[in-house]
Amino acid sequence: MDASTWQPSRAQPNWLVRLFDYKPFLIFICLLPACGLLLAFLTYPLGLGIYLAFTDTEIGGNGEWVGLDNFISLMDDRIFLTSVWNTLFYTFTATVLKFGLGLWLALLLNHQIPFKSFLRAIILLPYITPTVLSAIAFWWIYDPQFSIISYVLVDRLHILDHYIDFLGTPWAARWSLIVANVWRGIPFVAITLLAGLQTISPSLYEAALLDGASPWQSFRHITSPLLMPILAIVMTFSVLFTFTDFQLVYAITRGGPINSTHLMATLAFQRGIPGAQLGEGAAIAVAMIPFLIFATFFSYYALGRRKWQQGSDND
Repeated sequence: MDASTWQPSRAQPNWLVRLFDYKPFLIFICLLPACGLLLAFLTYPLGLGIYLAFTDTEIGGNGEWVGLDNFISLMDDRIFLTSVWNTLFYTFTATVLKFGLGLWLALLLNHQIPFKSFLRAIILLPYITPTVLSAIAFWWIYDPQFSIISYVLVDRLHILDHYIDFLGTPWAARWSLIVANVWRGIPFVAITLLAGLQTISPSLYEAALLDGASPWQSFRHITSPLLMPILAIVMTFSVLFTFTDFQLVYAITRGGPINSTHLMATLAFQRGIPGAQLGEGAAIAVAMIPFLIFATFFSYYALGRRKWQQGSDND
């Protein structure tokens, strides 16, 4: 054999090397841990909850399939209907207030003001405080005898002649819960919208100023369209977090007074765990799913308007 044409033979890789060089198999191996975690901590609990909603299972016993009986009985349950109304009112009011105040804070912090970094850190404090600790603090603030608000208004400023019973009447308790939720939720909205505002080029505002645009016109035609995708994401998460709120409400009122502040999440827990009616509690939890799906679809619709940033029409 001619030495100039001789080439050394290369050993063929074994089957294991070829298997890991196969891209579909490699993708499967990389996704397997994530899929396993989702299956164990998301798919299984969700599937089990949906199954229990169609049974009459109780704690410590085996239930039987009852079909839609749990949902039909809930339609005649006054407490459940009140919890649905409370959840919608609580979510809508708290979301509107959080967005109004959060957007105002974001616009304020987007300008050059003294101690801006310090103010950003202060604004984050309510969000990083554990929910239960926040609930205990508000529970103390709303105490009918030792409330700091009542003390200031009655004993110091002499504006009122009696202490306020924040949690003793239904409407006072509802508004007290909304205030606590807004206090906790404003930082998330403000910081996220502030990050979105800082991605908008200052040259756009300079051009608008040269054209004689007012601050409102700049906000309407520049800030609002370019901030819309982030607004959609923040609103979706805010609605989901508020609609499924449990810790704050349960720690402050436990659904009282007389079940008047129950949300669907707190009522589902009360019926399912302390009440031992797992099937009925699961049915209340499953009834929340259509509302959450609607909020998710709203997010996708609003995100589709991202084409505003590209100067093209919507589909």
